Amino acid sequence: MAEMNENAEKMNFHAEENREETKEEMKSSAKNVTLTPYDELLLGANSMEIVQKIQIDKLIHFQNHPFRIKDDEEMEKLVQSIAEKGVVVPIIARAINDEYYEIISGHRRRYACMKLGIDTMPVIIRKLDDDEAVIAMVDSNIQREHILPSERGFSYKMKLEAIKHQGKRTDLTSGQVVQKLKGKNSIEIVAEEAGENYKQIQRYIRLTKLIPELLQMVDDNKLKFNTGVELSYLELEEQINLHKLMGKLNVIPSLEQSSKLKKYSQDKKLNDGVIEVILTQETEKNSNNITLKKKDLKQYFPKSYSKKDMENVIFELLKQWQQQQSVTEKEE
Repeated sequence: MAEMNENAEKMNFHAEENREETKEEMKSSAKNVTLTPYDELLLGANSMEIVQKIQIDKLIHFQNHPFRIKDDEEMEKLVQSIAEKGVVVPIIARAINDEYYEIISGHRRRYACMKLGIDTMPVIIRKLDDDEAVIAMVDSNIQREHILPSERGFSYKMKLEAIKHQGKRTDLTSGQVVQKLKGKNSIEIVAEEAGENYKQIQRYIRLTKLIPELLQMVDDNKLKFNTGVELSYLELEEQINLHKLMGKLNVIPSLEQSSKLKKYSQDKKLNDGVIEVILTQETEKNSNNITLKKKDLKQYFPKSYSKKDMENVIFELLKQWQQQQSVTEKEE
């Protein structure tokens, strides 16, 4: 009996030891799997869902997907990672018929696989209606590090419209959806989940009213964000004419100029002549500004001199210089 107890203890010890080794192996394996924040968000409690291998040509882009896929440094890193380790995190999709699937999250991974000539991808199929699919698609992408203003604008707009539509539906049974909509405006929900002020969300959505040429300038940071927002209030034809004149005059509107253009547009008084006057007059005014930095001037004055003292000396010297120029011109 004593021998049997001793053997049983040894078996329990080894079983416990094996369990600990298995845990350590799982921890070690987990370190090699990198989940981006939006993948964690989508997988969440459903991380045990069945993963299927789907042909890449059966995976189609989300309709009106607002996020661009670029052949940049980040894409190159993704391609290299998939080449070495494969697609570690399954993409999320929904069935749109018996043959094809619409991608919710994973457009960049699909593109990277295509570059590598990979035919199939690991996919988790979700059952989502149109509104749920839009919201999931936006949430899965908006947390990426580098998002263009136009991408934010169109994605926030899509999510806002989906949430509004959910609020009008009478077939909703999800307590989570009902609670989310209760006592809040749709724009407030979008802002809260994006970690933004709702007014900033409105500004991003305003950018979607810009013509493509002006919107591209905002994305390229040639046109400042708030300037782009102001110009978005111009009528379509006014924006087209403005863009032409910007090229002709080689000028970029300032925030002050764009506010004036907006005001004239709202008063129905904006035409090519007014646009040109605002752009050229303000440009000439700004080009005549001269800024003298205090730190640069101080080297020429005693430390005890105030800003006013320095200004008095400068203007007195300019006055003397002007008089000398006048005498010189008379002698010539």
